[in-house]
Amino acid sequence: MLEVILLVISMKGEASISCSQPENGFPNSFSLFSEKEIDELLQPSVQGTDDHLIEFSEAMRTVAKALRRAAEGKASAQAEAAEWKRKYELERARNMLEFKEESPGEYGGDFDNARMGNLVNQSAWCNEANGQFEKPNGRNGICSHEVLQDGEPVFDSQMIRKASFKLSWCCKGEQSDQHKHDIVSFERGNITTAERSSKQISLRWESCPRTVLVLTKPNSISVRILCAEMVRWLREQKKLEIYVEPRVRVELLTESSYFNFVQTWKDEKEISLLHTKVDLVATLGGDGTVLWLLSTHVQAASMFKGPVPPIVPFSLGSLGFMTPFHTEHYRECLDSVLKGPISITLRHRLQCHVIRDAAKNEYETEEPILVLNEVTIDRGISSYLTNLECYCDDSFVTSVQGDGLILSTTSGSTAYSLAAGGSMVHPQVPGILFTPICPHSLSFRPLILPEHVTLRVQVPFNSRSHAWASFDGKDRKQLAPGDALVCSMAPWPVPTACLVDSTDDFFRSIHEGLHWNLRKVQSFDGPRVL
Repeated sequence: MLEVILLVISMKGEASISCSQPENGFPNSFSLFSEKEIDELLQPSVQGTDDHLIEFSEAMRTVAKALRRAAEGKASAQAEAAEWKRKYELERARNMLEFKEESPGEYGGDFDNARMGNLVNQSAWCNEANGQFEKPNGRNGICSHEVLQDGEPVFDSQMIRKASFKLSWCCKGEQSDQHKHDIVSFERGNITTAERSSKQISLRWESCPRTVLVLTKPNSISVRILCAEMVRWLREQKKLEIYVEPRVRVELLTESSYFNFVQTWKDEKEISLLHTKVDLVATLGGDGTVLWLLSTHVQAASMFKGPVPPIVPFSLGSLGFMTPFHTEHYRECLDSVLKGPISITLRHRLQCHVIRDAAKNEYETEEPILVLNEVTIDRGISSYLTNLECYCDDSFVTSVQGDGLILSTTSGSTAYSLAAGGSMVHPQVPGILFTPICPHSLSFRPLILPEHVTLRVQVPFNSRSHAWASFDGKDRKQLAPGDALVCSMAPWPVPTACLVDSTDDFFRSIHEGLHWNLRKVQSFDGPRVL
């Protein structure tokens, strides 16, 4: 009996499928049987049979219902597809007619034959003057206003157009576009980076340098001899005007009256005008000599509180992260620098203000202090934990409970910040390092903040003790409860000459100075994977 039912099903299925084949190759209906037909087919056999045929008949009814639902869904989908095709043809014809009317001279009556092929490489964008679309430009690819239909791009004026926008830069509520071209460029709603920090900076003289300032490390006989030799060479071979510190001028004149041409300064007013006279600075010493030159401190005012001339630092110290030039070849180095062009590294400085609790407003501050490496706020000789409240652009960041906090430039990332667990950062990356000193917390990790932020570190009134701030390791100032230290990036970077380029000099300094990642090479005679 089962074989007979299956034979009838197959015969009826072949008949129903072969009777209706549409143009797309699929049958229009999958309704092979109705429930009534299955009941008539199974009724004689079900009577007097066992339970197996009853279960089989129920299964056949379920199959019939499923086939009927599939057929109904297929019919509905085909009807919907036919309606969409009809709308598509009408819309395409309307768009082709509109475009032909807008550009009759370009396509004329042969628009249909052209099949829109020459629109593939054209784009259109919004004209801000009248709100209309300009004529497509054939050099910019297909824009977002073109619709791909039937394999061909069609210009549709009814489509939603990409919104245009403008970027602006704000600092403390004031808009400024001074960094726009350095950071990003944008055109027709697309933002691309200008890759400022990934490009090497080159300095080319537009006029020949005339004046050189020579700074030396004090209390060193070898440096004194080298200074006299360098000053003589610069004067005789390069015909340059020479400036030195008052102490160095006395030493040179003590040695010989020949150095009577050497110039110096007398007071702070003349120091403040040095940047208007000096074209180039040569330092003979280590990193400390460069810091002394560029950091404001009590014992001697900074040489350059504002703009800084290019600096050629010669290494006579121990580590030399900022002194890539060797004194043995100072003639070749200076000759190359004076001729130009030279690669330079722009090193950023922090500008710090101390605001006392008794101040009437935030503008009533002490003399600003410039640091090239870092400013440190610590607990001093107190046995209590330092308690510091930190704010970034007036937003609360965290409370520091530990030995203290380091706010460092990227040039200072290889100094105290590195010893406290901070990361080493390329000096040309603009940013401020936020590094805690021995924090009493397992989750307090160092941060690197963008260059445009303003940081405020305040001693809260409930602090158990005072805090102490030091600037590049000098000039410690006491911070009482209620006092605050405000730090931001100084507007005048420090251009230091490179031996090769900024990246090569950076890696050389951490390899030679810190022996970074120095390790014995793994033996090659161990076990191998065959």
